[in-house]
Amino acid sequence: MDHRMGHVPVLLQEVVDLLLPSGRRAVSFVDCTVGLGGHAEALLLADRGEGCLTGMDADADNLRLAKRRLEPFGSRVRLFEANFANIRDVLDETGSAGADGVLADLGVASTQLDDPERGFSFTADGPLDMRMDRRTRRNASDLVNELGERQLADLIFEYGQERYSRRVARAIVRARTSKPILSTKALAEIVRRAIPQARRRAGRGVDPATRTFQALRIAVNDELGALDKLLEVLPDVLNVGGRACIISFHSLEDRKVKRAFRDYAATGRAKVITPKPVTASMAEQAVNNRSRSAKLRCLERIE
Repeated sequence: MDHRMGHVPVLLQEVVDLLLPSGRRAVSFVDCTVGLGGHAEALLLADRGEGCLTGMDADADNLRLAKRRLEPFGSRVRLFEANFANIRDVLDETGSAGADGVLADLGVASTQLDDPERGFSFTADGPLDMRMDRRTRRNASDLVNELGERQLADLIFEYGQERYSRRVARAIVRARTSKPILSTKALAEIVRRAIPQARRRAGRGVDPATRTFQALRIAVNDELGALDKLLEVLPDVLNVGGRACIISFHSLEDRKVKRAFRDYAATGRAKVITPKPVTASMAEQAVNNRSRSAKLRCLERIE
């Protein structure tokens, strides 16, 4: 655990081993979701001072923390407030034709989840926001209070894989006729009441509101759309011999990564290094609950 930041980088050693296998030195890395800088720091330490790193993050708060953490590496690090969908534009700005290693950790940072003011979690009450990039116009409250019942149901079903999406959407629309739904606590309570009691009992400790909150977060930040754009340009931003690692946390993301890697391998432009996703060890899961759902896949660009 990183005691300085209170955040645990997921699959840290596995990422380093895949992007810097034995006997291989990298010249340039791109951390598409630099977050608090944990993976970036480990990569820069592991490459014996030879490499440089371009870090990207849509969250300005996290970027400030990463800058402080990575400051000892000096000019070896350049940081950009940008979504990873724009990786090509960022590389053009740095004058780089490509990278030897690309990493994207698609999870939500602990700083985002633990801050009630960000509205990502219902463990503490806060404004219904969920924007990773606060420059984004629409937040979760806008979606909850403005979308039609059918649009809400489709969103919750598609992104949250919630089988009771229609009941949840109906309950939200009914509740907002009295007053706008503006807080995480208010929304969570509405969703919980909409889920059948039998499902709540069978939830194995998972809060019934979890899937709806996931769906709204994905929609607000266009997470799947951004992932599509990253995957579309991935082989083009990798140097020959370069590797890309992507860590996903739910099946919607992992399915996209798996399919894209398979398709690129079929063209002969790349090879899949991880036929099956790398998952966290029991030891890591014991100290970092967030790692339990993480899946790491790796692709290598070839001639």
